[in-house]
Amino acid sequence: MPNHLVISTSGNPDSNSRRLGREAFKHLQKANVPCDWLDIAELDVPLCDADECYVSPGAKQLNEKIRWADGILLASPVYNYDVSAAAKNMIELTGKGWEEKVVGFLCAAGGMSSYMSVMSFANSLMLDFRSVIIPRFVYATGKAFDGDELTDPQIAARVEQLAADLIRFTRALRG
Repeated sequence: MPNHLVISTSGNPDSNSRRLGREAFKHLQKANVPCDWLDIAELDVPLCDADECYVSPGAKQLNEKIRWADGILLASPVYNYDVSAAAKNMIELTGKGWEEKVVGFLCAAGGMSSYMSVMSFANSLMLDFRSVIIPRFVYATGKAFDGDELTDPQIAARVEQLAADLIRFTRALRG
């Protein structure tokens, strides 16, 4: 059975993208598939310097988890019309670990203007690592939340559907 991983790439302790990731992770657990959660804010992940960064314990743990996974949901905040710098740094640290992975996105942003911002990141994964991108992703603004709770039923349904799509895509490609 394929392995599934949800990664939060936010450094904000009050992160809505992390909340989306946690919701997706609950659905994977409920589906009783092999899955794991990784919050890069809890790792000591260095900036990629194309030198010593790869041997740091945080980078090694990150690489290990990504290599283990067949399908990955990436929860990221959107800043300046792009995924977080931490998400981009993660790709630089883990590179080939993304080869032929199924990847889906859970994004949280301040407004609806950045809806397509994940596309350059997705294109990079497709072209550089032949990742298979799930064509449906979740994009939510702060209006979808009340405190720690995801309260928008349409966004909640999209999170559940994305988790189901991750399972379906990884089974089709790896099962």
